[in-house]
Amino acid sequence: MERMFYVYLLHSAKDNGFYIGYSTDLKRRLSEHTRGASFATKSRGPWKLIYYEAYTEREDAEGREKFLKSGAGRRFLRAQLRHYLQRFPARVKGFASRGSNHDAPALY
Repeated sequence: MERMFYVYLLHSAKDNGFYIGYSTDLKRRLSEHTRGASFATKSRGPWKLIYYEAYTEREDAEGREKFLKSGAGRRFLRAQLRHYLQRFPARVKGFASRGSNHDAPALY
């Protein structure tokens, strides 16, 4: 079986924020986030996996992770996950509303 490379998005139930990450073993990495074994996310759990993409080439996954962490990438995720984001308060950390339209999640 060919090795896969994953880019993923987690949603924090604690602070309503998000975490974008990359891994070659998505199940193991999610377990680390859940157990608090990841320094970057240990104080913000529990976490829910809400989106992921799989790639056959490491460079493609790393490039996608970098893109998703950019302003354009966050806009893409906001559009892609618009129905999921509508279930939460208008100010979702990392995807918070801008301006007077508090019903549509947006970036800071």
